[in-house]
Amino acid sequence: MNYVVAPSVSPVIPVSGSEQMFPVHRIYCVGKNYAAHVREMGSDPQRDPPCFFMKPADAATTSARIPYPPGTKNYHYETELVLAIGKEGRNISAENTADYIYGYAIGFDMTRRDLQTASGGLGHPWDTGKGFDHSAPVSSIYPASVAGNMENGRITLSVNGELKQDADLSQLIWKSNEIIAQLSKLYLLKPGDLIFTGTPAGVGAVLPGDKLLATIEKLGELSIEITEPE
Repeated sequence: MNYVVAPSVSPVIPVSGSEQMFPVHRIYCVGKNYAAHVREMGSDPQRDPPCFFMKPADAATTSARIPYPPGTKNYHYETELVLAIGKEGRNISAENTADYIYGYAIGFDMTRRDLQTASGGLGHPWDTGKGFDHSAPVSSIYPASVAGNMENGRITLSVNGELKQDADLSQLIWKSNEIIAQLSKLYLLKPGDLIFTGTPAGVGAVLPGDKLLATIEKLGELSIEITEPE
């Protein structure tokens, strides 16, 4: 086939304990999904329909060095459980989502908070605050057959050795199966999709030189360093 420009190559995420790779199709994210985080962002936690937004697929990265992005003076981390979808589906019932989850990972929903806040205040989309280069660092994917049930488990984030986020997956307002069911009513979920499920309270700003270490019980850890802007 004769292309005008060379086609882009999909990002891939390694599968833990294997030489296989997981190709990224789309990145879906859920906002406002831990009550304490909703409060720290100035809202009242309610079980309203999930707040969904997306990042470009090539925002996914396994690099341990993440450059400070342009256009912001308030660059935040958000530590999240990530679902890796392994089967196509639409209108999936919440009771039948297990077959669609290939595995789980740890992810950072990196955010240009000042741009997100400004956009939200104007009723504009969050794209500039959420969907930029290197904004979705992710760990290796642990197959569900290895990780088992991820409905609970400690999730933490430390910055330069200081604990900033500390919660349990059981505190998610919308559980993983409900997130998949809701998303599948809006999109045809496909193998390769990643779903970032939301962050606990304790989000904050980072600067070049800061080192972030996230952990989720049964999924190991994800470590990155923020470097100078490119």
